[in-house]
Amino acid sequence: MKPNLLEEIKIGTKNALVKKKIITYYIYNGPSTITSLSKELDLSVPTVTKFINEMCEEGYIHEYGKQGTNSGRRPSLYGLDAESGYFIGVDIKRFAINIGLMNFKGDMVDLKMDIPYHCRNTPAGLDDLCKLIAKFIKRIDIEKEKILNVNINISGRVNPESGYSHSWFNFEERPLAEVIAEKIGCTVTIDNDTRAMTYGEFLQGNIHGEKNILFVNMSWGLGIGIIINSEIYTGKSGFSGELGHMPAFNNEIMCHCGKKGCLETEASGSALHRILLERIANGEESILSHRAKDTENILTLDEIIDAINKEDLLCIEIIEEIGQKLGKQIAGLINLFNPELVIIGGTISQTGDYILQPIKSAVRKYSLNLVSQDSTIALSKLKSKAGVIGACMLARSRTFEC
Repeated sequence: MKPNLLEEIKIGTKNALVKKKIITYYIYNGPSTITSLSKELDLSVPTVTKFINEMCEEGYIHEYGKQGTNSGRRPSLYGLDAESGYFIGVDIKRFAINIGLMNFKGDMVDLKMDIPYHCRNTPAGLDDLCKLIAKFIKRIDIEKEKILNVNINISGRVNPESGYSHSWFNFEERPLAEVIAEKIGCTVTIDNDTRAMTYGEFLQGNIHGEKNILFVNMSWGLGIGIIINSEIYTGKSGFSGELGHMPAFNNEIMCHCGKKGCLETEASGSALHRILLERIANGEESILSHRAKDTENILTLDEIIDAINKEDLLCIEIIEEIGQKLGKQIAGLINLFNPELVIIGGTISQTGDYILQPIKSAVRKYSLNLVSQDSTIALSKLKSKAGVIGACMLARSRTFEC
């Protein structure tokens, strides 16, 4: 990949913007003919042919062969050249990170899941994160100049346009994206973790032509990603989707945001963890009872999910109660957005029907039938990989934004 196109896109030259549109078209549609591309861009076939020939010479576009037809001359198919550039996605979890390497075409060529990392909101925590990313970059057998962008998923309030995170690693006046770029020596963008998961699911997951989608990320916290008419919705400052902080309960439970009564305090991974420990402390039995009393090694969310899938009655009872509470709020979202599809993702979605069925039950109870009858509720197809795949996809798409 020659860097001059990226520089020209930033400047906004006319030719570079047309080439950007061509690349964006291939990102979302895959290989296609010049005729199809000319119709999409509303440009003449000779003009598009000229651009395609230039981009083939520059290394961005590759001829994929001939399109199959019943009769007549078969047109050539063109698409993105897989080796012309690479993108890295980093998905930060509570006790690990996932890092993926994607080629220009959109194929994952390297993926490392569950790299140990204790996510601490301190300068040392940020340094540790950057060291792990730098180590991954050093290990892969690719020239550093070919890594066009690194996108990092961060929970909470993130402005992808400015590169600022207002929830994590906000230690300097400079944008966090700029700080990390300086530390690892690559171009960096950042985005909200739920939005990245939504984008990954939209491009490579459980989507079958739907254009209006809600993605519910049930992990340690709770958030949603919103896609309207195939466009991901970020809001004015990039802060859309904070479902977990909707005031939903008259409880005295303090949310990590500093307020009481947030939905997240009763319907999230942190709620599942807290409620289970409380009920075991009150004398109820679980296969995790002995682990809950271990003060040195904190009970993990993965252990609770494993207990649910092993049919632990107490854990199942709690997850069903959480599903009912969340389903009531999802019913409100369906009444508001009238989406074609609601995807349940995140760590808690790994409990499968244990969380899905109570959500569906509550949605049937609390939503307007006429509104919800065309809304399908399904589990994430990408599961634990949704975030890292979405991060890679965002790294690629952000590279060609003006």
